[in-house]
Amino acid sequence: MNGWILAAAVVLTAGVGTTLWGVATGPLRRRAVAQNLSTALACPVLLLLAQGYDRPAYVDLALVLALLGPVGTLVFARLLAGELAADPPCARGPTWASAALGGGVVVAVCVAVGPSRALVKLLVVGVLLIGGNLVASRALSGGAEEARHD
Repeated sequence: MNGWILAAAVVLTAGVGTTLWGVATGPLRRRAVAQNLSTALACPVLLLLAQGYDRPAYVDLALVLALLGPVGTLVFARLLAGELAADPPCARGPTWASAALGGGVVVAVCVAVGPSRALVKLLVVGVLLIGGNLVASRALSGGAEEARHD
């Protein structure tokens, strides 16, 4: 076991395990935020595993997850806008923490990969991961409801 795989195991057990518990229990606002954070934490795990196992195909999975995870959250935010408007979720701390984790993992893997075509793909994953997470979190906290009234 190398450091990359150990870091992936720590993020997987601590972060994704906690968010899966949040998805399975609690009020709707906590479940919606936990769903968004689970995809934002699973993507860095895939990047760490890609580096740890030397499997570039895992980066492709992270790219797909970074693209489709926030889209799924936006769909939930749109469908549940009425229910979430009464008690909107506020997850600024966890959202920024997961964005920082994703950015840190992307930077670490970019440094390890060095200048190549894979570096460009990693940067795209990082932009999609952080940007998508922030947009989806904003939609959950009431942005989708504001857009619906316009």
